[in-house]
Amino acid sequence: MHIIPVIDLLDGRVVRAVRGQRDQYRPIVSGLHPGSDPVEMARAMLAHCASATLYIADLDALTGRAIQLDALRALCQALPETELWLDAGFASAAQATAALAALRGAGARVVTVFGSETLSDPPAATGSAPPFDAWPGAVLSLDRRHGMPLGNAAWWQASDAWPAQLIVMALDRVGAFEGPDLETLAAVRAQAGAGRRLIGAGGIRHGADLAAAAHAGASAWLVASAIHDLRIPPAGQGGRSS
Repeated sequence: MHIIPVIDLLDGRVVRAVRGQRDQYRPIVSGLHPGSDPVEMARAMLAHCASATLYIADLDALTGRAIQLDALRALCQALPETELWLDAGFASAAQATAALAALRGAGARVVTVFGSETLSDPPAATGSAPPFDAWPGAVLSLDRRHGMPLGNAAWWQASDAWPAQLIVMALDRVGAFEGPDLETLAAVRAQAGAGRRLIGAGGIRHGADLAAAAHAGASAWLVASAIHDLRIPPAGQGGRSS
């Protein structure tokens, strides 16, 4: 099981995400590193997990404000060897193209994350669909809260249109330490087939949860709170890397 550390950015600072209640997020208090500077926190989390991948949720963009280009450029320049997965509430391939053009040449490789919560394009009946015909390397996040799909629920059933990498996001379990939603993960695993990589999100409390998630079909998990609270040991001391 690979751990992909997550930073949630709001007003240029790292905040603690809890249950997707974005209006209540506050600057992070972390046992891993003091302060809420994105670059320094990202470095600490990547080192703790021995990870080459960092997931970034741009909460300004996800709540309808402008994408945080200054903070994102700083992260790209500081982490040139890191693969940055960016969720900035992209509604379409065109919106992602415009945003990432402003980051081109900044350093790190940016992978676009399209969330079912914000996608405006419906999935195609068969085969690939926007935005994945335009962004073949992009990741689809299947988002839900309290068991209900967010955005266009058709994305949860349109397996023919799914890309090679899928995030199964239980937003109500993010930062809640209630355990991962393994039933939903297993259902998506059965629908996705063996050729797709599944990444879970939400609920991780400790290493045993990661082991159970791997058994249910996840190859990686997005983790933030359990890292900040030192519930996940450093890589090489019982932690896993990505």
